[in-house]
Amino acid sequence: MNKPKTKAVEMRNITKKFGDFTANDSIDLTVHKGEIHALLGENGAGKSTLMNVLYGLYTPTFGDIYINEDKVNITNPNIAIEKGIGMVHQHFMLVETFSVVENIILGMETTKGIVLDINRAREKVKEISESYGLYVDPDALIQDISVGMQQRVEILKALYRGADILILDEPTAVLTPQEIEELMSIMRNLAEQGKTIIIITHKLKEIKAAADYCTIIRRGKKIDTVKVDDVTEEQLAEMMVGREVSFAVEKNPMETGDKILEIQDIVARDNRNLKAVDGLSLEVYSGEILGIAGIDGNGQSELIEAITGLRPIESGKVLIKGKDITNNTPFDIINSGMSTIPEDRQRRGLVLDFTISENMILENYYKEPFSSRGRLNHKNIEKFTDDLIEKFDVRPRNSSYLAGELSGGNQQKVIIAREITNDPDILIAAQPTRGLDVGAIEYVHRYLVKQRDSGKAVLLISFELDEIMNVSDRIAVIYGGKIVDIIDAKDATENRLGLLMAGGGATDEEK
Repeated sequence: MNKPKTKAVEMRNITKKFGDFTANDSIDLTVHKGEIHALLGENGAGKSTLMNVLYGLYTPTFGDIYINEDKVNITNPNIAIEKGIGMVHQHFMLVETFSVVENIILGMETTKGIVLDINRAREKVKEISESYGLYVDPDALIQDISVGMQQRVEILKALYRGADILILDEPTAVLTPQEIEELMSIMRNLAEQGKTIIIITHKLKEIKAAADYCTIIRRGKKIDTVKVDDVTEEQLAEMMVGREVSFAVEKNPMETGDKILEIQDIVARDNRNLKAVDGLSLEVYSGEILGIAGIDGNGQSELIEAITGLRPIESGKVLIKGKDITNNTPFDIINSGMSTIPEDRQRRGLVLDFTISENMILENYYKEPFSSRGRLNHKNIEKFTDDLIEKFDVRPRNSSYLAGELSGGNQQKVIIAREITNDPDILIAAQPTRGLDVGAIEYVHRYLVKQRDSGKAVLLISFELDEIMNVSDRIAVIYGGKIVDIIDAKDATENRLGLLMAGGGATDEEK
């Protein structure tokens, strides 16, 4: 006879209101010990809110929480940590100038008398990292390690504090494909050793690859809890969005026109003064989407910053419709006809302490109809924002909400709405669907194709190979700061692109 599983987490009838807005509406959630349980929902569905209630960052308006079948009152994260709950947030909470071990022990310092016993702490960190396959150099500075490694530090930090229940909020949103595989392996290893893992996500492939059960939330309500092996990706997507979702990108054959963006042999250095963009040339035409495929760290970020005026170009030229914009200010470059969906939405795309309205007019606040004679016209700004909120399905539909209070996906929608509405000649879309659910991804892809069909040029930079292959008309492969090949998307295969991305050539057979 099978022994009943221990309930590690039980949330009963959880309701969380913010004023008149109900983020969680009578949600029940049960997660068993040693299980990987996915929490699936659209951007703004209430997934992170529910987990913030479990972690003590929010107090529920109604409802009860049980940990290991005991009723608990979690009013702050310290109580959650005492109860064995750890949370790794989507945007990491690390001190960049501190070492790995210093970040892990922060607030839990081991002392020898009144002196910090860093050696003992380092040994404990090494012991935990070896136990769970979370290998990371304890003495490396956070600013010098990859995003994937930083995430490991956050997981180690939770384990160091004694977490048996780990909440991972959008854990793969900023990882490369290889780092995602490594994280899946780490999660499975943790679960095998008795840890309970809840992942907040909307990546269906990863749910199928790693989760045992999945609870679907739509617009604040629980839809169902399913055994992952019993459902398809398509069924999960339909439950999440409430309609059938198309995974294919529909587009007509491209009709290219004039050359819009020309990059001539540019060189740009990274923050360590090494050449990150090394003699790169590229041309993008109106009526096409040119995708850049490459493994993270091959100069993509520096290329975007160089052509948008955020990083100096050492040599070479950038031209928009024949006009030289090399090393111009970002303001001048925007006015020359370039808009950007930036790679890092929080650092580069939004002012988090500004409202949605203020963020929507960031680049045009000084123009009619938003201002006249140096005074803002709030009525026009609000109407403009309300129209965009409706058109781009930003949730909640409230223009006075602060950008920092929105979910990651809704922050992305605000940026996309603003940049596309600028009506650029060339749209730079850097990781435009990072952190978005399948419904929102479908929506963004449709908008990129719409830009292209209206005669605009689109430069798409993405680490998602599926996205590059499905959305692009031509694909340029970047390796070591150079474009190593450009191929038609219809001729591209994962094998061929993968070889080029790794610095190899394509065989005749693959060509």
